[in-house]
Amino acid sequence: MTSEPRPGTVTRRGALPDTSASGAAYDVVVVGAGVVGCALARELARRPLRVALVEASGDVGDGTSKANTAILHTGFDAVPGSLEARLVRDGRRLLADYAQESGIPVEPVGALLVAWDEEQSAALPRLAEKAGRNGYRSTRVLGPGELRAREARLGQGALGALEVPDESVVCPWTTTLAYATQAVRSGVDLHLNCPVERADPGRDTDTPHRLVTPRGVLRARYVVNACGLYADRFDALFGRADFTVTPRRGQLIVFDAFARSLLRHILLPVPGALGKGVLVAPTVHGKVLLGPTAENLDDRTATESTAEGLEGLLAQGRRILPALLDEEVTAVYAGLRAATEYDDYRCAAHPGLRYVTAGGIRSTGLTASLAIAAHLVELLAESGLVLGPERPLAPVRMPNLGEASPRPYRDAELIARDPEFGSVVCHCERVTRGEIRDALASTVPPDSLDGLRRRTRARGGRCQGFSCGATVRSMFEEARPPWPER
Repeated sequence: MTSEPRPGTVTRRGALPDTSASGAAYDVVVVGAGVVGCALARELARRPLRVALVEASGDVGDGTSKANTAILHTGFDAVPGSLEARLVRDGRRLLADYAQESGIPVEPVGALLVAWDEEQSAALPRLAEKAGRNGYRSTRVLGPGELRAREARLGQGALGALEVPDESVVCPWTTTLAYATQAVRSGVDLHLNCPVERADPGRDTDTPHRLVTPRGVLRARYVVNACGLYADRFDALFGRADFTVTPRRGQLIVFDAFARSLLRHILLPVPGALGKGVLVAPTVHGKVLLGPTAENLDDRTATESTAEGLEGLLAQGRRILPALLDEEVTAVYAGLRAATEYDDYRCAAHPGLRYVTAGGIRSTGLTASLAIAAHLVELLAESGLVLGPERPLAPVRMPNLGEASPRPYRDAELIARDPEFGSVVCHCERVTRGEIRDALASTVPPDSLDGLRRRTRARGGRCQGFSCGATVRSMFEEARPPWPER
């Protein structure tokens, strides 16, 4: 018999639970609540361990994880034989299954890797061969006629494409939140607004590490670095200097739902030295995404959009899908990817330190997240952590934010049971009062209006909250004080 996990807690302010010399140390503290950190916390919750997930921000998935291209990759173009290639391949299968189980929106739209000149056209067979070496053998080279039949609105001059039929789009917000929700319900303590300022590594296995935060000290037998953009700086707290993070900014443009009918597939470019290049893709929220740019920066907080970057994206969009530029822009945003000097993930165990690093997790991290989590647990075990027997996770079923399945405002039975789901607050995104109410009372409630948007889509449409903003803010403020501790 295995023990059933008790729910963990969510804290955002005040003193941390007692892990002083007289208190029990956590078995594992995971630092960083992006998609990888949350996936790892969920995986560790399967074991009879005391686990904490610590995040500097006020919400989970509030960094790189919230601002990406939201593609569930096949890994067809990864470096063959790399750790990334293996984990993306395994992670895609794991996340597809988990999405179906937990209600994460996924749409298997497929992708077309479009060649615009002879050099790119000549690269397509090589990319198909590379995909085969990565274990993906469903690619097919299309000529210009078949390509045009697939995507009638494509710009002039396309010479052909490599079809990758199993690429999908996914909701990145729901994915990270699902991991965190299930982790907390299964016993993990989530500490938000809790940046680690200093680490005092334990001298031996009998001495826990001390992680100093503004809210108190956390003691941990093992520590995992899932800090994303700050992974190298956190490594330095444990005396490591194994890689350097160079923030790579990706700016993106979101076009309104009226643009969705312009394309049927993800339209990918032939990859370049700085990444996969500028794509045009549908989203599970019914819109169209154009981007990202790829700009190496020094500033790890530079998430603003620039006129130059957006102009460059629009120029690319005009070539790829000219009619797209006739549609309304709903939003622009930018994310920073944790690029390093290496072409692979930097996942490493340091048994003598009882410390594991997950660094260099780039745009494929969303797809690979569950496989990365399983790999990190293996590294912890190799470092001496006794995992104990597996136990079932608490069930989780996430609210549907995707357009491929019925949303609450269209569910007559749901509305009959609870009329709040028939009261639309955000008319652009068709978000109901019931959805906002439930998000504010959820296991991991939002700490900001942006966090509420990631949980419901409220204020994320064409008017960007002009019509619904006052009502949404009022509901948010009424629910906010005091935050319940769960």
